[in-house]
Amino acid sequence: MIILDKLTLGALVLKAAAKYTGKTAFQIYRDNGVYNQVSYSELGTKAKQFAACLKACGVKQSDRVMLLAENRPEWVIAYFGIALAGAVSVPVLVDFIDEQVLAIAGHAEVSAVCVTERTAVKIEKLRGSIPFIILDDPDLLTQDLLTENNPASAEDTANNPAEKNDLSGEDDLASIIYTSGTMGTSKGVALSHRNLVFTAMAARKIAKIYARDRILSVIPLAHTYECTVGLLTPVISGACITYLDRPPSPVILLPAMQTLRPTAIVTVPLFIEKIYRSHILPQMEATPLYKWKLTRLLVIKAAGARLMELMGSSMRFFGVGGAPLADDTEKFLKDTGFPYSIGYGLTETSPLVTGTIPYHFPLRSSGKAIPGVEVRIGDEGEIQVRGPNVMMGYYRDEERTKQAFTDDGWFRTGDLGGLDKKGNLFIRGRLKAVIIGPSGENIYPEEIENILSASFLVEDALVIPGSRGELVALIVLSEKAKTALAALADNIEELKQNVNKRLAAFSRLNRIEIQQEPFEKTPTRKIKRFLYFKKD
Repeated sequence: MIILDKLTLGALVLKAAAKYTGKTAFQIYRDNGVYNQVSYSELGTKAKQFAACLKACGVKQSDRVMLLAENRPEWVIAYFGIALAGAVSVPVLVDFIDEQVLAIAGHAEVSAVCVTERTAVKIEKLRGSIPFIILDDPDLLTQDLLTENNPASAEDTANNPAEKNDLSGEDDLASIIYTSGTMGTSKGVALSHRNLVFTAMAARKIAKIYARDRILSVIPLAHTYECTVGLLTPVISGACITYLDRPPSPVILLPAMQTLRPTAIVTVPLFIEKIYRSHILPQMEATPLYKWKLTRLLVIKAAGARLMELMGSSMRFFGVGGAPLADDTEKFLKDTGFPYSIGYGLTETSPLVTGTIPYHFPLRSSGKAIPGVEVRIGDEGEIQVRGPNVMMGYYRDEERTKQAFTDDGWFRTGDLGGLDKKGNLFIRGRLKAVIIGPSGENIYPEEIENILSASFLVEDALVIPGSRGELVALIVLSEKAKTALAALADNIEELKQNVNKRLAAFSRLNRIEIQQEPFEKTPTRKIKRFLYFKKD
């Protein structure tokens, strides 16, 4: 593990490059093999080259640079290169639609964009007005920008990594993460270098990653969870990270794990729930011994061994976060002794607040606060947080920033929970309306409701999670819609399609249901959301 005198992304990458030198830092998995391997020394050199490239493009210190690309080594090089240039990264999920991406670019006032050939179309309107850096350009990382624009050599970097090449301060803005990109409602979480690096280092107390570890990445790097715990923590430790060259479906993942035999992974509940329900549970239920209480545990243990085999037989840390893990899946993992770990946090907390060490936590717990972070339960049962992991605020939004903190300076998570006598946190639900999607995405129902309410069909709308995690819109019909009952079904389907065209893939509606009675409302005319959440 590297020792940092300065908690900045630049110091982190350059110290790692100097310590782990020829060890493989990143690679891509494709068709039962790996390619595009980047060593730690190459990571340091290429990150410096990228910083020089940005400067040559006119990017100045504190300028914002958008990162809109799939997971790949070049994403990481760009991320650290932006930091070394003293600029601010603006990572964006590739699932965001064009309108959302452009809204973010406008709100952040980005000075350049880093894209791939596939994602560039989402922000094509800005081409010509600001520099476009194509990350999958095969010549990008072979250009000798280091000698042209920055006389410091790789040897200089190793001898004096932080002082000569890191322009940032610990409390400078490092990254802006947009939890919502819809026009007019963008909310950018401003994270400092200290926020990110502190959290990555604290995460090592839970995810004990070492240089010998093999990490498989399955969550988008634009997600703070993956960027901090799945990227920064392994780089601090000198581990090797593998990215997939296509979306992580089971068809891709299972062969990848057999080939790579990963020792650690951080993921969202949907990943393990799908494997359990598709590949494990049916086999258990088909086994006669599973029907008897006396022999059921033997079947479960055998199934746990099968799960470990599916994942390459080397897994020792399986981190789960971003959304609640289903009860049945967690109980199975607990019963089999699988090395899973539950973490809790938000983008605003960089993101980790609490975490669990495999085998050493009670069922349904999210664990204890990470070292250096405090957690308390407010008067309304709200989980509140204080520590170096808490964001600087919402970018260019003083009002929302003020609302996010208590009068005595604690961050208000909007989640409900409780602490046991040992300090273990148990999540009990949401205080605010945001819905956590199956892969950990933040879904803001009010935004979808505003789009629905613009239709002549809709008098009132409410978006809720269905019993299986799908998104459902409940609507009260307008008087005009009630007079057109003959074509109502077609109109409702058309409404759903039109609404979904304006939404990111993870926030699209599964169906629209007609609410026969008006919604129950508070005295201030707000719908009482909790009355309409569906039960299993």
